[in-house]
Amino acid sequence: MKTRRPYLAATALTAALVLAGCADPDPGSAAVPDGWGTLETKGVSVSYPQGFEEQGAAGRGPHNAAAAVRMEDGRRVSVITVQLDFTRADSAEQAAIAAEAGIQLGADVRGQKDVELAGADEARRIDFAFTATGEDAGPPRGTPVEGVILTGLDSAGTTFAIRVDAARGELPDADLERIVDSVQVH
Repeated sequence: MKTRRPYLAATALTAALVLAGCADPDPGSAAVPDGWGTLETKGVSVSYPQGFEEQGAAGRGPHNAAAAVRMEDGRRVSVITVQLDFTRADSAEQAAIAAEAGIQLGADVRGQKDVELAGADEARRIDFAFTATGEDAGPPRGTPVEGVILTGLDSAGTTFAIRVDAARGELPDADLERIVDSVQVH
């Protein structure tokens, strides 16, 4: 029994050192999958899967601080946009109310809930769906589109909204969750 104690102590110490080496060096940082790109803004950053292409200022809408799109047959099938300072709000809940107002008329808002985003004190997630109109090089008319908006306040108290729209079946659920997990609020 006496010879077993040093062995157990050494095993416990080795396990502790291995676990410490595997720990996230910055627990407040977001996870970015290998091979993904990242949209960087002064308020937030968000990563996007391979196959998306980041748009320059001329290619994205005037209200977007950053955007990435995935095209198929000349049409946008998935879009990630970042808006900053899109409304005056004092809380993530107020920012979410304003973000909902920007969802396409006739969309089905499926719910709103708290979400943890790295660097944010509080944030909200809005899930919604709508039917594509076929305009502006989007998915063909009648295509079901699913969307998510992540919103809240950055460290300066400025609102942000990260919106992900994808034609049904074009963005795997696992990739959507990785996008959410990649968000870093500054």
